[in-house]
Amino acid sequence: MKTRPNCKINLGLHVVGRRADGYHDIETIFLPVFSLCDELEITPAPASQGQPTMVQQGIELDNAPDQNLCVRAWQLLHDEFDIPPVNILLTKHIPFGAGLGGGSADAAFTLRMLNEMFSLGLDQAQLELRAAQLGADCPFFVANRAAYATGIGDRLEPIDIDLSRYDICIEMPEGETVSTREAYANLAVDFGQPRPDLRQAVKQPIVEWKKLIVNDFEKSVFPLHPAISRLKTRLYERGARYVSMTGSGAALFAIYDKFMR
Repeated sequence: MKTRPNCKINLGLHVVGRRADGYHDIETIFLPVFSLCDELEITPAPASQGQPTMVQQGIELDNAPDQNLCVRAWQLLHDEFDIPPVNILLTKHIPFGAGLGGGSADAAFTLRMLNEMFSLGLDQAQLELRAAQLGADCPFFVANRAAYATGIGDRLEPIDIDLSRYDICIEMPEGETVSTREAYANLAVDFGQPRPDLRQAVKQPIVEWKKLIVNDFEKSVFPLHPAISRLKTRLYERGARYVSMTGSGAALFAIYDKFMR
């Protein structure tokens, strides 16, 4: 079985509070982007193999194959349903440390594929519960449609967004990566300040987005990674209607009128 796990972008990202468990509550809109995808192939393996095999190719990752979220997704379902071993081939095109959710997408798509391959009968809500055990934004990739996300990014409310008149371009300065830990460590946000409702903000004309839709991590990431800030300026100079960092960076997305691309 083969699939193409796609990336996501964040339309706005508000960090609204710190939780007792050390995580932060956020408000954001997740939007799937299908122009940048990984390739994931899962095939059955002999029961005698015992454990799954994992081969990674494409962009080199900074973790061992057996620590990949795809393997953890298999382990989660194996522990619950005793599913047999599989062979996993993952070809990475979505960069890591970019805020694009590539690893989360791979994990969620693995759950979806294994659910189908072994006829586990898990519905969307049941898959989302299991995806949440693998990562905060993994549940989003189960339904894989635009959603307003709260909590740690795991509470999802479907939302309609029509960007059919626009192209979305994703760019990232060469050699730049930003870890989530780094972005949060330098976060400077007044948790009590009032914020625009992102669900209402995205309904406004795109020319208004620059002053309404903000990613809080830009304030903490740009001083440490000025190349990302410079790239944002260049994208606006090229005629983008709206530019923002996605997630905690280092990738930016630019939204252009279709006739400009």
